[in-house]
Amino acid sequence: MARPTPLAGIRIIDLTQVYAGPYCTYQLALLGAQVIKIEPPGGEQTRYGGSVRDLSAQGLGLSFCTQNADKDCVELDLKAPGSVAKVLALAADADVFVQNFRPGVAERLGLGASAVQQAADQIIYCSISAYGGEGPIGHRPAYDHVVQAMSGIMHTTGAEDSGPVKVGAPYVDYATGLNAAFAILAALRERERTGMGQCVDISMLDTALNLMANNLVTVATTGKDLPKLGNEAASRAPSSGCFSTRDGALLMLAANNERQFVSLCKVLGHPEWAEDDRWREPMVRHQNQGALRRLFTETFATAAADEWEQRLDAEGVPASRVRQLSEVIDEGQPAARDLLAPLPVGSAERSVSLPGIGFRLNGDSLLPSRSPGEVGRDNDRWLEDE
Repeated sequence: MARPTPLAGIRIIDLTQVYAGPYCTYQLALLGAQVIKIEPPGGEQTRYGGSVRDLSAQGLGLSFCTQNADKDCVELDLKAPGSVAKVLALAADADVFVQNFRPGVAERLGLGASAVQQAADQIIYCSISAYGGEGPIGHRPAYDHVVQAMSGIMHTTGAEDSGPVKVGAPYVDYATGLNAAFAILAALRERERTGMGQCVDISMLDTALNLMANNLVTVATTGKDLPKLGNEAASRAPSSGCFSTRDGALLMLAANNERQFVSLCKVLGHPEWAEDDRWREPMVRHQNQGALRRLFTETFATAAADEWEQRLDAEGVPASRVRQLSEVIDEGQPAARDLLAPLPVGSAERSVSLPGIGFRLNGDSLLPSRSPGEVGRDNDRWLEDE
């Protein structure tokens, strides 16, 4: 079966940099869209980041490669005479225009929504920013970790004795990219329905708050902030959370429903706990969870985390030893799901494993097929007089 390309024939002008915007257009490229990435002289800053120095020195650092395969790369100084006209000329034949400048910058350059839609009245114009332009902080710039602080994510992460802790990876950036791609697909469908161009407005803060939708609704409704849960489950079930084991590894457990609770007690060698009057019913169990947690803690300390994980899995109780990312890769689940594609990058054609789209379409993981390009690799194709 041929690879699905639901966005074949869709052309995208991509003026985004760093993570959120490029990850958005990367998703659309994996779906078959033609993405023309326009960068400033020397390329965007992520080209020179990442842990593989020889690639960074070539402007093909891992921080760039992660979300820029399957794109054409154009180098253009937007402040040079005639450059904006060239971008508008490209936009005239495009379906989508994506930028993540600080609010107001695109308009000052002559590449705001009105200017671009004048060049192509049916185009989808997508603006990605930290806070959306409106409101008391709408004008501010930000990066992922700043939005984590602004959104309250940091205050919900960590334990009471640790203080606020940010999430380890730039989740807000990548979630914003996914949100933007989702919105663009909706806008394309709306254009198909109405024949009219659309404006898409994506905010990192909006995305961050929606990632905490349950917390957001609770706090907005009650006016009371939630306590830090540390490694406890969001359900706060006494039979869920994180436990130390005999080998020092941590085990994350989620026995949230009654079947799972009964199975957990069985695996721990104490099926009678599930019949104890203190823990038989969920409400009473919450009221008496201190004693139950102490028993769990003592029992989990008698065996290694991997052993508990296997025992619990055999009984259908969700559990996992806390792993490092390298372990997850080595154990083979990403490979089984075709999540990564090795592509040759740079002058030495170093193999770099790049992510697919994260879901399967007709069994296809939609992996990238074209390596990230050098700065200005495709100038000759798209800027004829360069």
